[in-house]
Amino acid sequence: VQLQASGGGLVQPGGSLRLSCAASGFIHDDNGIGWFRQVSGKEREGISCIWSSASNSDEETYYADSVKGRYIISRDRAKKTVYLQMDSLKPEDTAVYYCATARFGRFGYGSTCSLRERPYKSWGLGTLVTVSS
Repeated sequence: VQLQASGGGLVQPGGSLRLSCAASGFIHDDNGIGWFRQVSGKEREGISCIWSSASNSDEETYYADSVKGRYIISRDRAKKTVYLQMDSLKPEDTAVYYCATARFGRFGYGSTCSLRERPYKSWGLGTLVTVSS
């Protein structure tokens, strides 16, 4: 599976952006998608992930404290795309944003998706988000 993140850009503080992570190739129903971000010179930070055990199961979603209440992750399985709606953006949200995927649950790593890098095997190229006035 290959991933492509898009939707980054320049936005003023308090503004919104929606990132997309489109998958191509075969993806299992129990593949989780994680969003990460990285500022130059700093470690990559896991900010959100989404996972369900099957295509007809409720999705589980998780957020880092730094984005909780401002970001919403969602998935359109028909389009093999995961979205990250980012509202109330702050200058400290400026980073390159990446999406990644791995299997979780019974046939994968752990019982649900993770905000840690280690489980993720496939990574997309990042998209730059700049929050500045």
